[in-house]
Amino acid sequence: MSTDTAAKGNLKVTPARRRRRMPPEANIFLVLIAIALVYELLGWILVGQSFLFNQQRLTIMILQVSVIGIIAVGVTQVIITGGIDLSSGSVVGMTAMLSASVAQSSTWPRALYPSLTDMPFFVPIGVGILAGLLAGFINGQLIARTKIPPFIATLGMMVTARGISKWYTKGQPVSGLTENFTFIGTGIWPVVVFLAVAIIFHVALRYTRYGKFTYAIGANVQAARVSGINIEAHLVKVYAIAGMLAGLAGVVTAARAQTAQAGMGVMYELDAIAAAVIGGTSLAGGAGRITGTVIGTVILGVMTSGFTFLRVDAYYQEIVKGMIIVAAVVADVYRQKKRAKV
Repeated sequence: MSTDTAAKGNLKVTPARRRRRMPPEANIFLVLIAIALVYELLGWILVGQSFLFNQQRLTIMILQVSVIGIIAVGVTQVIITGGIDLSSGSVVGMTAMLSASVAQSSTWPRALYPSLTDMPFFVPIGVGILAGLLAGFINGQLIARTKIPPFIATLGMMVTARGISKWYTKGQPVSGLTENFTFIGTGIWPVVVFLAVAIIFHVALRYTRYGKFTYAIGANVQAARVSGINIEAHLVKVYAIAGMLAGLAGVVTAARAQTAQAGMGVMYELDAIAAAVIGGTSLAGGAGRITGTVIGTVILGVMTSGFTFLRVDAYYQEIVKGMIIVAAVVADVYRQKKRAKV
């Protein structure tokens, strides 16, 4: 037997190779199906109703997870670089207040523009997105230039952004928003925004230099630096994008509620991190996909909706959610050890 023939024989596809070729999201998707089927079974046993075959319930569930999903797309990119962003929820509250205050009917200068009755919708939306972009840019600058841990930098922004949202209106809610602003939170628009964001950044991470640099930094920052990547500039870019998406989520949140309050977005950052980790993003950096994050977001939504459907107390929901987050992290550690042995 020649050497070439032997080499070809060694390339025979084994079951192990077939499993490796499967996308990593396949197992997560199977978990989603299993959770949904468990709720369906428990629904008929305990409630006497179907969980899956209720269009209204599923629509509400998808709308509820859309905001978390928008944040999670940005958080996923941060975690892939080996960082963390704890400020997302507070940025949502801050940008919701800022965009809603601009979207009030009373803020439009009718004396200067009498032909227009309301503020153009893109102005408050732009204000919210730019405010989030600025918050993320500050996070990135602190992390890249001062070398302080991302945990500390984003923790500081979390407290600061929450304080700004309370100070801006002295803790009072903002209401009376114009219809051309609130449309982005009605119907299926939040879902459309979420899916559009997910598709854009899925393509960016997989097929552009931006994505290659992001994965390279998370996998080995020193090797990335030696290869010519400007680590500091790219980290600023990643955190700015995460802040921008948190700002967009704040806009959608205010538009959905048709009001804004300083307490909006509380704990959203943890849900976003949980969605990313459940979706297969490694907290060690260098691994993760937007498609997995989307599935992880849906899993959180199915769990929350299922608990409500089964009339489980909210306190128990938080306990179970915490256990699932810990289990996801433990699974990630196991994957890292298994990968290191290969």
